Amino acid sequence: MRRPSALTALLAALATLAAVLLAAPAASAEPIAVRGGDTLYRGDGARCTLAFNTRRGDGHYGVIAGHCGGAGTTWYVDAARTVPLGTTVASSFPGNDYGVIHYTNTALSYPGEVSAGGAARDITGAAAPRIGQSVCHVGGAGGLRCGSVTAVNVTVNYGGGSVLYGLFRSNACHEPGDIGGPAFSGTTALGVIVLGSGSCASGGVTLYQPITEVLQAHGLSLY
Repeated sequence: MRRPSALTALLAALATLAAVLLAAPAASAEPIAVRGGDTLYRGDGARCTLAFNTRRGDGHYGVIAGHCGGAGTTWYVDAARTVPLGTTVASSFPGNDYGVIHYTNTALSYPGEVSAGGAARDITGAAAPRIGQSVCHVGGAGGLRCGSVTAVNVTVNYGGGSVLYGLFRSNACHEPGDIGGPAFSGTTALGVIVLGSGSCASGGVTLYQPITEVLQAHGLSLY
């Protein structure tokens, strides 16, 4: 009997391997995760930092600063604006300063976390801030910054005749591009970055919209 050549044997082995690979199910790609502290992009290219993911019933929602974009604003997760996220369905500014985005992209995931210093931190509850309480916030430009709450129930003239009420303040610095980002103490959500003065090079203060007011006003809960 004639023995098959080494080349014939190799071709037969490759054919068997190809058949196995073709029969194997394709690996499913992990969905893109959108977290608090991530940068979002408006349809016109302007950006704002996301504060927290929330839910109401079966729906998923995000909280941002209200002056980032009023009701009807469309948001994307990438600067090229090719991956849609959702639309602002509620906004309160001035007086308050928050917006609520309804997430409509079911191909994305919305964990109850914030991106903090290169790691995801789980947020499990929300509370009103207290003077002297430790607080950290995350911004799209300044990253993770920490300090303490120095005042509550603060009234601020935003400019152009707009006044904001009921804010709280910390001595943690911020940078332009941080607006909308999450403020938290440990695993507890406290607020949304809305305003500040100075910078992280020169020092300064940051002001926040309390998150509990937003959750209560719109029947939202954290994950």
